[in-house]
Amino acid sequence: QPPIAVIGMAVLLPGAPDLAAYWQNLLAGIESISEAPPHRWDPQFYDPAGALEPHPERIYCRRGGFVDEYAYADPLRFGIPPADVAGIEPDQLLALQVAASAIDDAGGATRLGDPARVGVILGRGGYLGAGLARLDQRLRTAHQLVSTLGTLLPALAADELARIRTAFTDQLGPQRADGAIGMVPNLAASRIANRLDLRGPAYTVDAACASSLIAVDSAVAELAAGRCDAVLAGGVHHCHDITLWSTFAQLGALSARQQSRPFDRAADGILIGEGTGVVVLKRLDDAQRAGDRVYAVIRGTGTSSDGRGGGLVNPEPAGQALAVERAWAAAGLDPRARHSVGMIEAHGTATPAGDAAELATLAQVFGSDRDDIGVLGSVKSMIGHAMAAAGVAGLVKAALALHNRVLLPAVNCEDPHPALARTRFRPLLTAAPWESAGPRRAGVNAFGFGGTNAHVLLEEAPPPTG
Repeated sequence: QPPIAVIGMAVLLPGAPDLAAYWQNLLAGIESISEAPPHRWDPQFYDPAGALEPHPERIYCRRGGFVDEYAYADPLRFGIPPADVAGIEPDQLLALQVAASAIDDAGGATRLGDPARVGVILGRGGYLGAGLARLDQRLRTAHQLVSTLGTLLPALAADELARIRTAFTDQLGPQRADGAIGMVPNLAASRIANRLDLRGPAYTVDAACASSLIAVDSAVAELAAGRCDAVLAGGVHHCHDITLWSTFAQLGALSARQQSRPFDRAADGILIGEGTGVVVLKRLDDAQRAGDRVYAVIRGTGTSSDGRGGGLVNPEPAGQALAVERAWAAAGLDPRARHSVGMIEAHGTATPAGDAAELATLAQVFGSDRDDIGVLGSVKSMIGHAMAAAGVAGLVKAALALHNRVLLPAVNCEDPHPALARTRFRPLLTAAPWESAGPRRAGVNAFGFGGTNAHVLLEEAPPPTG
């Protein structure tokens, strides 16, 4: 793969309305976790006893990562009539806002070149968004409600049932016939291309928790093939629907302690988060000729599937290792060489099975030379698991660490998992200068449900030319 430059970045994450706030939180190890706001899901679903007896209506964890105080996008800036906002999935508007901020961070649209050669590729899960949830309630739930009442209470007249239906649907707000288009999932990418007049490929990918790094891998392929000169890549996830929480509660994957502790002995599950992150990518040669500021360089990307090796929800180290090895092979580098890597931004979900599998992967790929120690962390301990946007949150973290030459602390890892000793990595308690005998490099992992794996290898930017 040709080296790819990261020339612009923007995020909207728990505790971080922008890139500057995110960096300060990363430096200080600030945990931006809170209780679910009542409007996200009804607090009556919360039942801490549900951890002992899983049930769809018993959510035993109510803490996670939320962006409510920062979730604003100015529709007029993008030529969207305010009256249309109610018919648009919120994540589409937030992705548009973050994408525009990433372009601003890169120096403006003129830095991207010909708009016909600028693409947009976003990871976005097929989760139930706020707009689709309302539509489902307006159609299916309202019909089931009236049908059930009519069966159980046959004395109710047709006009009484109609009033019940109207009273129920009125709580969901107004519905416009032309608003349905705003709920199509791919519009998270297509709306960016439309409003910012970018005419390269524009699409979303769904690879569960690996989605945003798969999007980056696809963007690198577009640039390497010469089909694009710049690509906006990343991920978006702003779904705290009760159905998502119920799914993870039934799997027993939520933390009963209500704290995310990746690679700690006390790790007992995930906290659900949300967010959006977008990076602007160009071929390094092009970026250097244009005099672009380069945060970091993507030296290689790799993807894989677990095949039959693991279950749909059980991670498989061999499959994960294949993705990591492919990324390093694409860069022509040996992951076991001394000073090859100084930082791994892990997938690090804080589930016991997930952490154990990832540590086995790191030992297999990078070896266990304790005389050549790198740093291990997972930003999920600070913002929760942002699902389709989790990978790009880690990618931006690693790029900022390289750009500022700072190794970042691992939050909530005071008593490391015993398997960590069999790797060449360790957690840091506080930020420290990044000293290195060779080029500074960081690896970023994202491993999704179903055994979809991705790894991105980053290297520090070369000195400016000229």
